[in-house]
Amino acid sequence: MTLRLEDKWVWDFWFAVDGDEYHVFYLQAPRSLGSPNLRHRHASIGHAVSTDLRTWSVLPDAVLPGTPGSWDDLAVWTGSVIRRGDTWYMFYTGISSRDQGRVQRIGLAVSQDLIAWRKHPANPVLEADPRWYELLDLSRWRDQSWRDPWVFYVREDDSFHLLVTARVPYGPPDEAGVVGHAQSADLVNWTVLPPLTQPGEFAQAEVPQLVYYHDTYALLVSCLAEDHSRKRRAEMREVAQTGTFVAYASDFRGPYTCFEGPLVPANNPLGPLYAGKLLHAGDQWWYFAFRGDDSREFHGELIDPLRVGQTASSRIAVERPRGWVHHDGQD
Repeated sequence: MTLRLEDKWVWDFWFAVDGDEYHVFYLQAPRSLGSPNLRHRHASIGHAVSTDLRTWSVLPDAVLPGTPGSWDDLAVWTGSVIRRGDTWYMFYTGISSRDQGRVQRIGLAVSQDLIAWRKHPANPVLEADPRWYELLDLSRWRDQSWRDPWVFYVREDDSFHLLVTARVPYGPPDEAGVVGHAQSADLVNWTVLPPLTQPGEFAQAEVPQLVYYHDTYALLVSCLAEDHSRKRRAEMREVAQTGTFVAYASDFRGPYTCFEGPLVPANNPLGPLYAGKLLHAGDQWWYFAFRGDDSREFHGELIDPLRVGQTASSRIAVERPRGWVHHDGQD
């Protein structure tokens, strides 16, 4: 059963695993808004739990926009969760009314039980550094991209790393999308580092996720068809698709060259899938995404998990369910 709410759209999401329970946090906004294009400035973070990744029980909302005048008073967006000791740390994106929602910042909320979350007094804990990243420049882009934090721990340097959707302040605007990078020893105080990827392929590389997959690092990003750069379109010699793309490297720092994909073609029976993520559960990798726009509507729901295998060259291969016929007639 997909995670669909009758009164709310659901889109970007992230997981936390606690024993035999799988917690999913997701962006949500009222369907009563009418137009899904309005959802971004009315977003909060919802929460559901499952033991089988298919049947979900909705829990109280996790994080809401802040009080008027605060840094996240307009909406809260995509994040990720990590556990340290007995405390869960959720990093999330916030936008404020004082800058018309055009500047994105990263905040932190903490919890002991994944249910009740408290925003950290140091918020926002991470902002874009102009040495490497584009700030608000409406002549180049519609907002200051600094969102979708993906947090992970690296044993070799005993520190935490954070990846974000970001842009560089130079070169063609449609090539400026990169995966930003920051590092911390305590999850509160962060040092901004140069981008993990090079510009050139996308105007924005959204919702990054880094996983260690069969002895290699796989970096996932999502991009709309219209945000592929002219350079990438020319080099790939194929029609740009909306979806989730992946690049591989032997070291988590890269280099990552040429994003492959999408992992699920946009012409699948569910329509374009977005913000895809991998989850390892029960000795098996699974792929999740949300259903966005097709020719009829914005669905705003999470799909059931798709099994993930691998190609002969150890690349990620999302398996098609039996009977799943693509629009081109192939199954």
